[in-house]
Amino acid sequence: MKFYIIRHGQTNWNKEGRIQGKTDIELNEEGIKQAEEAKRILKDYPIDMIVSSTLKRARKTAEIINEAKNVPIIFKEALEERGFGEFEGKTQQEFQDEIWNSEILANYNLNKEYRGVETIQDLCNRVWNLIDELKDGYKDKNILLVTHGGVTRAINGYFNEANEEGILEDLNLHNCEIRTFEIKE
Repeated sequence: MKFYIIRHGQTNWNKEGRIQGKTDIELNEEGIKQAEEAKRILKDYPIDMIVSSTLKRARKTAEIINEAKNVPIIFKEALEERGFGEFEGKTQQEFQDEIWNSEILANYNLNKEYRGVETIQDLCNRVWNLIDELKDGYKDKNILLVTHGGVTRAINGYFNEANEEGILEDLNLHNCEIRTFEIKE
């Protein structure tokens, strides 16, 4: 069983360096082109189904990719971006200025809560539960997960443990970049 992970195409807020979180932003023109290119790349991948975040930017990316795959799509809130509370709409620089060490929000052991940002354990629990559900319910299937940058940290944490300090490493996916994880029985 393989999980292919793709981050949604670009939005205007991505381009501006703004934190989107749960704010439901559409793909921009570049994001649509990126999704079209991902469709071309994924055309020959052995994908049996697509599971996507419900947010517009991921949903549209999934729908464009599926034009070449024609497989079932399931939309799941569990793949929605991490909630960034008061920081949604702010720039990455404003976020960095406010939180001198943003890695503390990625420390699974600390599980820090700050100004409405969804805790790392809450994020991981919803994402890991979904992966377990998919793993159990679709054992022989290859699944494309269409999601968000923050969620990829939780996905990576499912397949790779936290480091010595408890930090779950980010995949640092660019828009429409693809990664593969395999589960061997």
